[in-house]
Amino acid sequence: MTTCPRRTWVLALSATVLAGSLAIPTFPAAATAATAATPSSGLTWRSCEKPGGPAGQECAELSVPLDYRAPHGRHLSLAVSRLRSEKPAARRGALLLIPGGPGGSGLDALQRKGTALRGQLAGAYDIVSFDPRGVGGSTTANCRLRADDRYVVGLRSWPDADGGITENVARSRRIAEACHRHGGPVLRSMSTANEVRDIDRLRQALGEERLSAVGTSYGTYVGAVYAQKYPTRTDRWVLDSSGDPDPGRVERGWLANMARGADDRFPDFAAWAADPARAKGLRLAERPEDVRPLFLRLAAELDRKPKESTTPGVPLTGNRLRQALQMDLYSDDSFPQLAQLVQAARQPDGRPALPAALAQPLPQADAAVITAVICNDVRWPTAIPPYRRAVALDRARHPLTAGMPVNVAPCTFWKDAPADKPTRITADGPSTVLMVQNLRDPSTPYAGALKMRQALGDRARLVTVGHGGHGVYLGNGNACADRTVTTFLTTGKRPQRDVHCADGARNAD
Repeated sequence: MTTCPRRTWVLALSATVLAGSLAIPTFPAAATAATAATPSSGLTWRSCEKPGGPAGQECAELSVPLDYRAPHGRHLSLAVSRLRSEKPAARRGALLLIPGGPGGSGLDALQRKGTALRGQLAGAYDIVSFDPRGVGGSTTANCRLRADDRYVVGLRSWPDADGGITENVARSRRIAEACHRHGGPVLRSMSTANEVRDIDRLRQALGEERLSAVGTSYGTYVGAVYAQKYPTRTDRWVLDSSGDPDPGRVERGWLANMARGADDRFPDFAAWAADPARAKGLRLAERPEDVRPLFLRLAAELDRKPKESTTPGVPLTGNRLRQALQMDLYSDDSFPQLAQLVQAARQPDGRPALPAALAQPLPQADAAVITAVICNDVRWPTAIPPYRRAVALDRARHPLTAGMPVNVAPCTFWKDAPADKPTRITADGPSTVLMVQNLRDPSTPYAGALKMRQALGDRARLVTVGHGGHGVYLGNGNACADRTVTTFLTTGKRPQRDVHCADGARNAD
């Protein structure tokens, strides 16, 4: 499965987003067909059906305050999309898809998964999603970053070959200063707290007393915060691939946990890459236990001597190889791409073809929103020596990620304090949450999901899936998990206790 460049950028730079294969759709306001205003909503719907996407897709723009403390001041525009229920008699409300990221597009999610969701939900919902502020068709911001600061391996602070972080410190400071100078109030407004407020504004515009939702990856945290803030406005709530909601760390903690996530997941790739049935050229070793040292040796060689790639001026370095690993562990479907990159790098005269996400800088708006949400949500420590010590320790414990997850970031030098305190997730509220989680998730590892489960207490039930990868519902083919989620959304029936779905299982144990 080919992953589109922008989606890969998002998943590479955040603890979120399911692997997808279609480019993000754009729905310009001028490209209208039939229009229909939802009564008293302020939403004027128009057809935005696209080839390859779900039939009957509609789009609109939602106006939201830049600052909810000044609701009559400047407003921003959010791109919204929906698939109306095809069975009005069966309709029970609206189901919101909360995108991952930060930086994920809900319109993209609806484009990719809308048809499958319709087939599962049998008309029970209008299926709705949106691009959060800063993303896609919504109002965006621009930090005016240098091109070399917008490469994935620049925005992600991969240490030098010797573990040094001097260049990471300089780049992080440069990015933070550029965002402070050029991002303006729109950039400063990009946060989880405001996304939650925007969701409630969308709920009102849709005319719904309560929403049901499926939040994925970072969207699980947004969903958990919404359920904490507005418990009486939630109906059936699904959190797919959750991280640790620790309010003292938030995204900083999710990044740190990715070191463990890579270790949890890598054995799946190793077993795949050592399988004798593997296609010619894709088998990396005779035994699974030989794949990890092979990969680490190759990364170290590329640290010392980067290899010219098919992209002029952008060589394959050890850190680009490690970043490719991080991205390709999200889905088994990406294993061939990773194996091909490794094999090309091992050939003396080979010129590896870099994944598009590694070969070119991110667009300015994408780099801005990914950085801003992380930094606007919580304060990061500002002293540099602790980062140096953390990187050295993490490199020794988790060489696959080489210290990146605990390294310094633009947030270390962020000029503006968070406008809202992070929300503490608790067990207060109705027991209407269903969590689904892969056992070997490279981005939001199972240990972090257990923290979310613990925080929610009796509000939630957890479905553990004995599978590797990031994203569960309609994402990895586990019939047991898919059936459990669909049953909950369509009937309200939820497992009485936490359950386990074996890899390939048909029913919950």
